[in-house]
Amino acid sequence: MGWWLVNADTLAGGRFVVSPLAEVTASLKTLERGSAAHPGERVWLDTYRPAYRARLAADPAAPLLVRIGLCRSWNADFLTPTPAGDGGQSFEEELAWIRRTPPAAARADLAFSLGGGPLPAELERDDLPRLAAALLEWVWTETVLPEWPRRRRVIEADIVARTEQLGRGGWAAALDTLRPEMRWLGEGRLQINARDHPPREISGAQLLFVPVTPRTGWVSWDEPHRYAAVYPCAGALAEPAAAQVPEALGALLGPVRATVLVLLDTPKSTTQLVALTGQALGSVGRHLKILLDARLIHRRRAGRSVLYYRTDAGEALVGAQRE
Repeated sequence: MGWWLVNADTLAGGRFVVSPLAEVTASLKTLERGSAAHPGERVWLDTYRPAYRARLAADPAAPLLVRIGLCRSWNADFLTPTPAGDGGQSFEEELAWIRRTPPAAARADLAFSLGGGPLPAELERDDLPRLAAALLEWVWTETVLPEWPRRRRVIEADIVARTEQLGRGGWAAALDTLRPEMRWLGEGRLQINARDHPPREISGAQLLFVPVTPRTGWVSWDEPHRYAAVYPCAGALAEPAAAQVPEALGALLGPVRATVLVLLDTPKSTTQLVALTGQALGSVGRHLKILLDARLIHRRRAGRSVLYYRTDAGEALVGAQRE
């Protein structure tokens, strides 16, 4: 298996960060794969994949760049740079890292992803970093940016949920649910996948966890400073259909209050609801109080958080509108 050796200080300093570039790279992988993880993603694919295929057809090197660099067992390192530790970079600032890649390094990364041997003749060129940046910029502008506010709310809600899980159950509970093959093995060992790779000593480095809304993930590093694990948001948060409000319920309760009630199919904190709805904290708080007074939701304390969830009456109300 592949695992990282992490000391207590590195683990304690681990943090969750938002990376627009990671979201775009994950979306590019989804566009190339063409399979959807949920109905909302299918709608997105049906909308944008024809234009994506046309975009690839404009340059014979582009399809090879994607398939070799991002769709094999090892990503080309220059295509998946590790986010900055504060997670505050814009997409343009992150994309600049790819543009600055020396052409020889880009070709070497692609050759490693290919498994050795010569690259296809179409990739023996000096503008690969520029080509990759242009393609990622197209994916951002044409397919991700139009819905980035919603995606960012989902990502931020996932970070809140993971942080609360961390507070309740420690790092073992939080890490074991991030990615299918990731496990906390104890004794400072973090399994990152089930492949036969030698362990990496990362004690003293910054450990980052990067959520994305597509169902994919990878690891990256900027040795010896930063190591990152990119992981898919929790399914209930990444699924847009989970927050679809029946028209009659919205008319009865008001659209925002109905959305809050629908979102409480699983316990959520006020902070998560703020991230998912885009409403201000005070607004969400008022809607929660009204729903509590109407006995449509309950609340309970979990560690330092207060979680809200639907009562039987709330379940019946939502369920009746979906029949």
